[in-house]
Amino acid sequence: MLDMDFVLEAWVSSLIELNKLEWMLGAGTAWKPGSKLKLLFASYNGTRNTGSDVRVEEIARQVRRILGADNIDLSVMSQNLEFSRGYFGDARQVHLPDVYPPFLHSEVRKNHGVVACEGSMFKSKFASALTNMMIGALGIASAQNKLSIAYGGEAGAMDPFLQKMCRRFCRDSFIITRNPESQEVLAKLGVSSELGTDTAWTFEPLGPEYGCKALLDAGWDGTTPVLAVCPINPFFWPVKPSISKWIAHSVVGAYKQSYYRTIYFHRSGRDVDAAYERYLSAMAAGVQNYRKDRAVFPILIAMEVLDRDACHRIAEKLGGAPVFASDQYNMYELVSILRASHRILSSRYHAIVTSMPAGVPSAGVTMDERIRNLMRERGHEHLLMSVDDVELENKIPEALRALDAEADQIRLDMGRVVARNLQLMAQMGVYFEEEVARRYPEFPVRTGVLSWEDYLPPLSPCLRQLVEKNESALTTA
Repeated sequence: MLDMDFVLEAWVSSLIELNKLEWMLGAGTAWKPGSKLKLLFASYNGTRNTGSDVRVEEIARQVRRILGADNIDLSVMSQNLEFSRGYFGDARQVHLPDVYPPFLHSEVRKNHGVVACEGSMFKSKFASALTNMMIGALGIASAQNKLSIAYGGEAGAMDPFLQKMCRRFCRDSFIITRNPESQEVLAKLGVSSELGTDTAWTFEPLGPEYGCKALLDAGWDGTTPVLAVCPINPFFWPVKPSISKWIAHSVVGAYKQSYYRTIYFHRSGRDVDAAYERYLSAMAAGVQNYRKDRAVFPILIAMEVLDRDACHRIAEKLGGAPVFASDQYNMYELVSILRASHRILSSRYHAIVTSMPAGVPSAGVTMDERIRNLMRERGHEHLLMSVDDVELENKIPEALRALDAEADQIRLDMGRVVARNLQLMAQMGVYFEEEVARRYPEFPVRTGVLSWEDYLPPLSPCLRQLVEKNESALTTA
């Protein structure tokens, strides 16, 4: 059977090689001093994945701060322009088609550089096609001797062909990872990188009044502690393209349950359904057991549209609970609701990251290394569980009780981690500016004495307070 992931990977690889030849023959767009620097953000936007949207929002704000808004012209890929409407400031949004190789070939050459923005950048866990697209964008930019930066991404297990592509086509890109573990993965492929962090730390949602009102409108009494639960379907990944399934789906409606869109399908089968049901049941039962000791107002938050099914099924098992989904609430609204909560139980990495600046104690139920790495950084491994843990139902109430008992210390620990990551994000900004100056020496970068905060987007009062509180730790870091 024809492996469509392999087809897409071979297609993209051939286009990178073609661009090397075409660039030698004079094709493509070269930056000229005095003109705006055109940067294409290669990203997973337009699906109402709150984490991906928040990441790109903050990268855009940071790049404008560093390079100057008047000196640059930003474009952001979006799979659904309606879903990303109003995001990313004045950046132009360009539609990313599901069959993307021709798009990469035509769009990258219109720009002077590529910034790959996806968090799960070099890994096959969710979709090899997504990693292939990231490598393709970076590789084509490198082939045309343009700026090629991977910004705050993560590396993990990749299929063998993707590993070869990463080794061959990303060695000339400037790669910044969001954790040391990702650096180790890339180093084994012979790809060098610098250490950075995630880019969502500086995100500022709507104020707390919005989140509180949304909760009141959903039935909250204004005093009972709110427990936000952010579930996923951990077991129907990866998404893979399949022409045969697409034909069967189009002709006779087959594969309805696993259909994602166009030629892409989720992993499926009885084992997937059984594992998913065990996870949902354990999440619901764990919350119910916790509620026997403590009165809470549970809510479900779908950080991505794909999470709606998990949220509604858990809400039903809890006897009815409000569901806040990302197709109904934009990223500014949804994170405000998260921050208005008092406790968080999440399988979504960015639900934890975006709530930490507000000091909301959180526990994680993880499917991969992202939440695991973050909890280790916080020193909170006792608040970490796995989606397939047979003891998950019993561990959840223990973790939630720990959030109650250790809330003050958890907030202090989280504050230190946020402040440290702000400094890492600022260092990423320094790397970015230096790489622009190296690639385009005549670009007007800033001069004079600058502080580390000058390499971040403008900080909110909440973040400024955290920085001041942890100032001594930052100066000795």
